[in-house]
Amino acid sequence: EFEMLQGMAPSQARVVRAEAGGLLLYTPIVGRDDFDVAVSYLFRRLEENSSEENFLHHLFTLRPGTPDFEEQAGCFRAAVAGRWKVGDLPRREVEVPPGGGGRFRNQPDGDPTLPVTRRRLDVLVARAFEPVRTTLTSTIDGIDAEVATARAAQAEWGARRASERCEVLRRVADELVARHDDLLLAMMHEASKTVAEADPEIGEAVDFARWYAERATELERIDGADFTPLGVVAVIPPWNFPVAIPAGGTLAALAAGNAVVFKPAPETPRCAEIVAEACWAAGVPADVLRFVRTPDDEVGRRLVTTVDGVILTGSHETADLFRCWDPNMRLFAEASGKNALVVTAQADLDLAAVDLVRSAFGHQGQKCSAASLGILVGPVATDERFLRQVVDAATSLQVGPTTDPATVFGPLVAPATGKLLDALTVLAPGEEWLLEPRRLDADGRVWTPGIKVGVRAGSQFHRTEYFGPVLGLIAVDTLAEAIEVQNAVDYGLTGGIHSLDPVEVDAWLDAVEVGNAYVNRAITGAVVQRQPFGGWKRSSVGVGAKAGGPDYLLQLGTWAPSTDLSEVDAAELASADDAWWEDHYGIPHDPTGLFCEANVLRYRPLPDLVVRVGSGATTAEVGRVLAASERCGVVPLVSRATVDDDATFAGTLSAHRFGRIRAVGFVSELIRRAAIAAEVDLVDEAVTASGRLELRHHLREQAVSRTLHRFGNLVSAGDD
Repeated sequence: EFEMLQGMAPSQARVVRAEAGGLLLYTPIVGRDDFDVAVSYLFRRLEENSSEENFLHHLFTLRPGTPDFEEQAGCFRAAVAGRWKVGDLPRREVEVPPGGGGRFRNQPDGDPTLPVTRRRLDVLVARAFEPVRTTLTSTIDGIDAEVATARAAQAEWGARRASERCEVLRRVADELVARHDDLLLAMMHEASKTVAEADPEIGEAVDFARWYAERATELERIDGADFTPLGVVAVIPPWNFPVAIPAGGTLAALAAGNAVVFKPAPETPRCAEIVAEACWAAGVPADVLRFVRTPDDEVGRRLVTTVDGVILTGSHETADLFRCWDPNMRLFAEASGKNALVVTAQADLDLAAVDLVRSAFGHQGQKCSAASLGILVGPVATDERFLRQVVDAATSLQVGPTTDPATVFGPLVAPATGKLLDALTVLAPGEEWLLEPRRLDADGRVWTPGIKVGVRAGSQFHRTEYFGPVLGLIAVDTLAEAIEVQNAVDYGLTGGIHSLDPVEVDAWLDAVEVGNAYVNRAITGAVVQRQPFGGWKRSSVGVGAKAGGPDYLLQLGTWAPSTDLSEVDAAELASADDAWWEDHYGIPHDPTGLFCEANVLRYRPLPDLVVRVGSGATTAEVGRVLAASERCGVVPLVSRATVDDDATFAGTLSAHRFGRIRAVGFVSELIRRAAIAAEVDLVDEAVTASGRLELRHHLREQAVSRTLHRFGNLVSAGDD
């Protein structure tokens, strides 16, 4: 169907109607009480007509023979000459990502407007779903055999050149593309994902394969250090992203030369199995990648405590449990989130309402990145039109089965129980339902969205992750108070702000404690390379390298100095650190360079770093670590085992919650367990001369994504 604005270009409208067999004419209408909405609409039209590239901008001053006239005449002639060169296919279908050579392009999403896509979906939803084929491994002996098989095969895989492994990963990307429909069907049935949520996830899995294929060769090019893969890595993904997250962890570990034992989430085994099948078909040896289904009991415990590293995406409680079993575990975990979107009075409230609902209720709120809090500043909290828009947007989400492509809001993956059921049915003191959720089935899986107002700062709803379709709104007086409320939670995964005031945005970006920050857009939907994903505080366990970012592979092995630090001149080390700071760690990175969206990866100095000097540490190692801290602008607390014994030092760690220990020399199990209990990350990687390796231990990554347009009109990106 074609649409045109009533009164604009009537002669062209008649041609379109005649050629297309019909034309919908529309005109904006607004109620008298909401006339302020028309102001923004009219202003957008004014911006369009007055822009330099718009013909109307020049129309009233055009005179034959003037430079303006010749310029516009040239534009017209060029348009006529190139009229047959204009493509009639969507750009996402035309722009096929190139492969190899250090170039990376994201996989385009599917286009549901194409007839061929709709026909494929019609065929797909009618297909019978085939469940998982791999049987359960239910004994400890069975797990031991799987790990032993992977360990025996890892030596040959790890000995291959990184470029060889990368070629295999590129073929994995192709195999995932070929299995698109199988993956889509599996996600609809097992993960309760709508088509709109599942399709981009397949593209993300493809992106991980190609991205890590481009990054792996760096492991062989680090000056001053040699890399050795960890060995066997267990990949333990969640059910809510059953394709992209397991693909990302598995492919990263393989790219770094490790063997993998891939344990799928119990709810989504077939989704994961298809990913494994794509890897095997692409040339990953079956003994290098073991696909193992186990129950979450002592058999599962045996797996995570016998491998050399664990990549986990799950709750913080699961990460704590794993480290309780083995405090020496090499655990890389992306954990929970309690995420908020701040809306100030300087926001475009129409856009803020849409993004708040999208952030809260995508995949029924079952995302660790979802916005479960809206923090409304000043008059926004009582703005009846804004609140009405939020309710209208939420109630317009079409509820239905995920096998229907029109469904926007599907069932939960399992019946709501426990804290989620409480959040959907119980109001705390001061809370009211702005939109009361309704259960639509007997099992408790199908709900409508719920929105609470009157949520109080410090309340249970403020601090608890519920992982479901319920949004709480908190009213505050100032932006400073909003930031305080946003940072008061234990998690620091994603967060956003809607404001058109650059001063407000800059203040928020300087203070917000999240790994992924979003400005004037939704706070979910991170894309590989554009917005590397990973959080701060309780949302991350390990060194905090972001999935889909430039540093992720560096952690999936051990580094040994290739030169004796005592023989390296301090000035030489400082020069190398300066180079890495000026070219990498000290500057913002936006490799995609999109004109409509800024996606900046930046490194922030750690606010709380403790350098623990244990027995066996050399003077050169300690000096090298402290020099790296200074280069990063970090002033660490230095604790020496010769002054503070392990018990004394362990007793101080509760004061450094969410901080980091950079350990040099021996680290006792007492300190490891104390750090886990105090929620302090501990880094005990070997000290090397490499600025690429050492500086990152004194910094934390933050991805900032900022929309650079309003309704297609570009705005300034600021200094980021």
